Amino acid sequence: MDQAMKILAISGSLRRGSSNTTLLEAFKLLAPADVDIILFEGLASLPHFNPDDDGENAPTTVMEFRNQLQQCDGVLISSPEYAHGVPGSLKNALDWIVSSGEFYKKPVALINASSRATHAQASLIEIVNTMGSMLTFETIALEGKRMEAVEIASDPVIARQIESSISEFVEAIKNRRG
Repeated sequence: MDQAMKILAISGSLRRGSSNTTLLEAFKLLAPADVDIILFEGLASLPHFNPDDDGENAPTTVMEFRNQLQQCDGVLISSPEYAHGVPGSLKNALDWIVSSGEFYKKPVALINASSRATHAQASLIEIVNTMGSMLTFETIALEGKRMEAVEIASDPVIARQIESSISEFVEAIKNRRG
């Protein structure tokens, strides 16, 4: 029996009730049985990036993050926009993995819960491309609707978009594998 494809989902928001986190939870609910979407919950615990603290003696939380990235087949990121940019906590996480290489040739999908978050999305595209990832991106516009993950997964229009996004991302991962 084949092992499930593993996708690490990272929300760029630390806020409780974040629409981006909720969107990732809906992705998890709608994923096919052979796709395991794992929500990364350690964003807030990563220390501020300092190159002097990197390398063999990197903090434990950083090493755990890198290990999760190494163990997954692809990464799914959903991020809000703060002050026309990527939230600092997400940028910090990405800074920790620039030189360690976990994103190099790793399939990464960027999704967004708002069509208005164009600056953050553009910045993330630049960052992820710089890190050598294989990139796809899409907006699944919730546009300020406060919905639970189950409600998102039950909405026929949004669910169809999510299922299509998952399918396309899974295909991109399979194509990378050869």
